[in-house]
Formats: sequence, C-alpha cells, structure tokens
Amino acid sequence: MVMLMTPGLALFYGGMVRSKNVLSTTMHSYSAMAIVSIQWIVIGYSLSFGPDWHGLIGTLDWFGLNGVTYAPNPDYSSTIPHNLFMMFQLMFAILTPALISGAFAERMRFSAFLIFILLWTTIVYNPVAHWVWGVGGWLRELGALDFAGGNVVHITSGVAGLVLAIFLGKRKNINGTSPHHLPFTMLGAGLLWFGWFGFNVGSALSLNDVALTAFINTNIAAAASALTWMLSEWFFQSKPTAMGAACGAVSGLVAITPACGFVTPFSALLIGAIGGVLCFGAVFFLKTKFGYDDTLDAFGCHGIGGTWGGIATGLFATTAVNGDGANGLFYGNAALLFKQFVAIGATYAFTIIMTYAIIKAINFFLPVRVDEHEEHMGLDISMHGEKAYEYTERVN
Repeated sequence: MVMLMTPGLALFYGGMVRSKNVLSTTMHSYSAMAIVSIQWIVIGYSLSFGPDWHGLIGTLDWFGLNGVTYAPNPDYSSTIPHNLFMMFQLMFAILTPALISGAFAERMRFSAFLIFILLWTTIVYNPVAHWVWGVGGWLRELGALDFAGGNVVHITSGVAGLVLAIFLGKRKNINGTSPHHLPFTMLGAGLLWFGWFGFNVGSALSLNDVALTAFINTNIAAAASALTWMLSEWFFQSKPTAMGAACGAVSGLVAITPACGFVTPFSALLIGAIGGVLCFGAVFFLKTKFGYDDTLDAFGCHGIGGTWGGIATGLFATTAVNGDGANGLFYGNAALLFKQFVAIGATYAFTIIMTYAIIKAINFFLPVRVDEHEEHMGLDISMHGEKAYEYTERVN
C-alpha cells in the first residue's frame, strides 16, 4: 500500500504540469524508486536505524543489510521480521525525495536530479530519520513525537523543496499556465489517500487499538482538510475547484501524519480542518507575497502541513490513545509542545543548510537548471526524447 503512494504522487504531480513536462515530472518519482532502493539496501537503512553514533546517525554495522534477517528486532519490530520492517521504512525513504520534485518541476536537469536524490537521501533523510526514530537518536531521546513522518518525510521534503525553488529561480513564461490533466491529479490524490492508510496505520507495526485509531484519524483529517480548502477557495476565489479538493485532502493527510497514533478522532478533525486552511493560505498568499516559484506547492502542502502536524501533536496528544506517547499541552503537559518545537526547528535548520550545500556543490560541477531553449521545448523532449501525447490530424 505504501509503495502505491509513489506512482500515485507521479499522477498527482504529472496532472498539474504542462503537457510538455508530464513525463519528466513522473520520472522524478519513478527514478526515486530505483535510486533510493539501492541506496537503502547498501547504506541507507543502516545510517537511519543502525546502532547509534552519538545520537546523530546510525553506524554502518548493517551495511548491505548485514544482520538484517527474518528474526524480529526488539528495538524496532518485535511483531514482524526485521527485514520486513526495513522494507516498510524503504517506502518512506523513496517517497520523500519524490515529494521534493514538485517544487522544481519543469526546470531542473534530470542528471542533476539523480545526483541530488542520492546525496540528499544520504546526507539529510538518513540522519533525520535516525534522530527521530532510531534507537539513541537525540530527538527520540528528547521525547519528541512523530508517529509516521511529519518531521522525517514532510518537513524535510517541503523545506528542501523551498530551498531548491529559490535556488533555481522562477520558470520562464508561466503567466496563464494551468494544469494539463486534472483527472490525473484527482486519481493521484485518490491513490495517495488510499496508500496513506498503509503509511500511517502500518507505523503501528501491529493490528491493535493504536493502529485502528490511526486509520480513523487519517481518513477524518483528509476529509476535513479537503472541505476547509474548498470552503477557503469558495470564500476567497468565488468557486471551489477539483484541484483544491485534491490538494486539500493531501494537506490533511500530511498534517495528521505525525499525530495520527497519538490523538483522538475529534482532535484529528480539528487538525485536518486547520491544516486545510493553513496550507491554502501558504499556497495562495505566502507564495505570492514572497514571490518564489514552488511549482506544485511542495512547501505549501508538505512543509506547512508537516509543521502544523508537529505542533498539533504537542497540543492534542494524549496517553489515553497511546500509552507509549505523551500528553500534550491540552492535557496538562506543556513540555511536549516545547519538544515538538525543538524537533521542528532542528529539522528546518539542518535541512536548509544541507540542501543548499548539496545543490550548490552539484551546480559547481553540473548545471542544475535546464537552459532557456530546453525549458521552452519542454523537458519531456529535451531531457528524455519522448512525448506523452501524439496529436495527429484525422485524414478522411
């Protein structure tokens, strides 16, 4: 189910770009499946979940999956085989760089993107995953909560996307452009919604009351956010849109990700509803005010949604839902909210610094942005030598 999210994302993003860039956009997601799968097997899993080194990263003791067997690992997977847990976590690692690609769609050179995926996963994703989820990771030891990847997946991808969008600059001649295939986007959003049940519910690693609560919360938050996004469009732009409904649902799924196994269903409704409004505001007002070209709103949906989800966990979490969690501010524990802010701030700072360093280094050796002619031609032709659609005249 979780792997289905990556091709779902390819459709979601692919429908929102111009027709001359749809293949290049979907290739970002599919290439992540290839590159990250290899990186994860060789070093990525060990860096993320291997024996701790000073709370910062895993060692290479599990290099090449050495010691990762069918036997359950009591630290991570007492209910399932260790190598099954490894494969489950791989799906998260694949999705994260694919999410970033929405920020720079239609203007990044494909070869540079492939190098970026490998370096970014190793230098940013793996350490942050260890901080939050790895035994001995400093944010885990601090007591910050992230049930299914608000920090690890969504804040890192959204913030990295913003850095790349600013670094690459705006696309050329984008006035009046619109999504070329909204049914693709709607289908992709539906696949993401479905796959997110595996993403969030599977993080419980067992079919228990926490897993079922996460299942309920995931659906409620997506529905509430889709509704509030559409209502926001209705209020500010006079009409609700299909793309707004899709983006709203995804924003709600992002917002509930860190909280889904720690909060009540009513809290999930509030988290989703507020998340829809906040992400709508980021997409339509924040981006306009600051003038950056986040093509498919990776930061607006994932960066802002993940940030709100992390804060909301610090507000709404309760041990009545999950005894392994902690109470949040609304249940008498202000300390958890502070820990959530520490986790969010550390993730922002680390992701900004390292993402900029990576893209700057790549650009020193290889132009990251396509030239004006390649951009005008479209990346499907200029980067891949093929078209998504062949239009021919009918001859009678």
